[in-house]
Amino acid sequence: MVTGLVLIRLMAGKENQALAQIKQIKGVAHVTAVFGRWDLVLDIETDDVHTLSNVVVRGIRAIPGVMSTESLITTAI
Repeated sequence: MVTGLVLIRLMAGKENQALAQIKQIKGVAHVTAVFGRWDLVLDIETDDVHTLSNVVVRGIRAIPGVMSTESLITTAI
């Protein structure tokens, strides 16, 4: 199991539509709205790094209204 955080910046006026689509993506375990440089923080859980990358690149980034992302692969310590 690979987990990560994905930070997302959304386009103004597209937040609700983008959020609804993001919540439907397999691998998105939790969504938190935040204030500041980023608009959302996602908890992602996938089987491997390649799948996590596909979730971000082919899933999240393909959604209209998603302006940018930053992915952080997490590890237990």
